[in-house]
Parts: sequence; structure tokens; C-alpha cells
Amino acid sequence: MAEDLIRYDILTQEALRGVVRKVLAEVAKAGLPGEHHFFITFVTRAPGVRISQKLLDQYDKEMTIVLQNQFWDLKVNETSFEVGLSFDGQPEMLVIPFAALKGFFDPSVQTGMQFHDLGEPSDAGDDEAADERADDAPDDGPEDAPGQPGEKVVSLDAFRKKP
Repeated sequence: MAEDLIRYDILTQEALRGVVRKVLAEVAKAGLPGEHHFFITFVTRAPGVRISQKLLDQYDKEMTIVLQNQFWDLKVNETSFEVGLSFDGQPEMLVIPFAALKGFFDPSVQTGMQFHDLGEPSDAGDDEAADERADDAPDDGPEDAPGQPGEKVVSLDAFRKKP
């Protein structure tokens, strides 16, 4: 097989990150439409990620956040997004570069994307595997978000005060 000098793998990852950027920018302007909500997994120690030391201690490698009912101040720029979330009743502002993304999943329409480091080549079959996982994922909650088995997942429901 010929060497990929065009680097379609990198172009594809950049395009998918652009989809997430566009979706989040629309949500920042108009709010979440209908039943849409997102599970977003990112590398906590990636360059440009800003989270509290408490969260970094708890989520050393990766973290999944949920943008559904209780988030605020969503701001999106060309390279990153910023969002306010509550953890254990404490408000936190997170800054997440799009290059730090590992996964994005909208269970309301069973659509998901998995990302690789932009410098790391991806296998051609990865996109098909990600599509299959997104198609098969039930709409049960954060444990079904894209990511690795045993990965810690943060759900807003876990931090809401119960009546």
C-alpha cells in the first residue's frame, strides 16, 4: 500500500473536531435544542486544558463531562471551549482545547465521534468501529459514553441535590 502523504487521518480528525466546534458554538448562542445533550471526553493533562487541581487529582488522565441541564457560560473559540459546571456543589470553569478531545456523544440521536491525538496516525477501521459503537450505544446514561472500560464518568445527576 502507498504511503499516505496527504495524511487523511489528520484531515479527518480536524474535520470532526470542527463539527464539535460548530455544534458547541450553536449551543452557546441558542441553547440546547430539543432533547440533545452531550458527553464530552477529554485528556485532562493535554496542553491548554484548565481544570481545578481537585478535578485533576480525581481525573488524572481523562474525564467525561455532560452538557445537559446545568451548565453555564459556554464560550467557544477557534481552538477551545470554556464551560461552567458544578462538582460536589462547587462551581468550576473548565477550558478544553478541541485538540484534547477523545470523544463526543449525543445519545439523543445516537451520534458519536472518537478522536486520536492529531500527531498519532489512526487505523482506517477506527472510524467504522466508532460508528458501530455509536449506533449500538443505549441511551441509559454516562456509563455508555465513549471511552475506555473502567473510565470514570462525571454526570451532572451525580452532583444535583436530591429532594
